[in-house]
Amino acid sequence: MDFDQLNTFLEVAKLGSFSRAAEKVLRSQPAVSAQIRQLEQEYGHKLFDRSTKSVRLTPAGEVVLDYARQMLTLRNTSMQAASDWNGVPTGTLSIGANEGTFLYVLPKVFAEYHRRFPKVKISVYRSFTHKVSEKVEEGAIDLGVVTMPVKSSSLVATPVFRDRILLMVGQGSPLFTRKSVSLEEFAQQPLIVPKTGSIRRLIEKNLRPFRQDLNITMELTSVVMIKRFVASGLGVSPICASFARDRVRTGEARLIKIEGLDLWRELALVYRKDRSLPLTASSFLKLAREELAV
Repeated sequence: MDFDQLNTFLEVAKLGSFSRAAEKVLRSQPAVSAQIRQLEQEYGHKLFDRSTKSVRLTPAGEVVLDYARQMLTLRNTSMQAASDWNGVPTGTLSIGANEGTFLYVLPKVFAEYHRRFPKVKISVYRSFTHKVSEKVEEGAIDLGVVTMPVKSSSLVATPVFRDRILLMVGQGSPLFTRKSVSLEEFAQQPLIVPKTGSIRRLIEKNLRPFRQDLNITMELTSVVMIKRFVASGLGVSPICASFARDRVRTGEARLIKIEGLDLWRELALVYRKDRSLPLTASSFLKLAREELAV
């Protein structure tokens, strides 16, 4: 038995599929099946019930599952202790955030972190806030940078950054020369909106009285694409000010206030309550608070 086999076992148990687990651990499906057979031979019990439609843990597999988690956790803890013993971060920092946060909020933190701790490898997980929170809860990543409020009671949330939400308009928009716009005027514009997330929820909440007449021209998952299409004149979009700074700087777009609305996106660094942070993560947390200064 080795840790690699245990990790594969956990992935098969979590995903309920040998093929999907193989993709996750970057191995062929026959190699994953061979690893599970070796474990079953060593334990002397069948660990999975296999059928054409599903893969499920047997009662023996359920027992092994708990111990496999404990063994991998103990391994990771021992590796952290060994790397932290001299007070200098080494090893890997695993961190998650969404696209906009990685592109426009964290670069200066990463740059300073790398300057101070060049031996630390940074592994990033890019996804939506709820997915990042799930990965932190699972223990798959050390830290997450997520939009507040944080609902999970198993996570510690440390506020690190506030970003004002304004309306981004391109040169072709009739609002380009304005300093502010009423909520009704905003609702009458062609809208480019994110498919999900905190800004989408704010749009739906504040434009509810006008929802029958809204003209949503595009729904996108990428903040880069939203900015590009707004700058091209295809519509307007509420956006975090830090995300749009580059387009404003070149004169391709402007940020204007929405009258009566004072909207902010607040970010927090989250980590598991029941786990001690490795030195790589605690050092990043301290640095992020210094560099981003709420």
